[in-house]
Amino acid sequence: MPALALSPVSLADLDELHEFEQRNRAFFEAWINARPKDYYSLDGVAQAIEAARRDAEQDRGYQFLLREDGVLAARVNLSQVRRAHFHCASLGYRVGEQHQGRGLAKAAVRLAMQQAFVELALWRLEATSRVENPASIQVLTANGFVQFGHARRCFQLGEAWFDLLHFEAHAKPR
Repeated sequence: MPALALSPVSLADLDELHEFEQRNRAFFEAWINARPKDYYSLDGVAQAIEAARRDAEQDRGYQFLLREDGVLAARVNLSQVRRAHFHCASLGYRVGEQHQGRGLAKAAVRLAMQQAFVELALWRLEATSRVENPASIQVLTANGFVQFGHARRCFQLGEAWFDLLHFEAHAKPR
């Protein structure tokens, strides 16, 4: 059984994260809009890591890396943290192409939910998935997310418009 570890992104991850993003760029951009070209430089990734550190410090967002047996396999983000009255965040994740199909997304989301609900004391997580991505929908529902909405033609990728399904999960009452 592989050893999985979820840790906050840091500058110590710079070279490995840069290589991960470079290697998976085309794969990720088939599902999400491209990041700016400058992001993919070593300096661009360093700036993104520094922005993630500031976001965490200010309780605006948290970025984590999932490693399988010490190898970077996935990223998980808790963004748009809203504390007052909501105590929620948006969950996003991406698994590297060579790590697909082995349950790593499901494990990454489970570990991120533990961080969100236990360590960060959030109450609710939101996530979206394109209708055309049944694997992502399965990851969310396997982790207790429930669909609460369907937004039609709300996400543009290239020249095409896509529907998004909206999901939520709540912390267990204490």
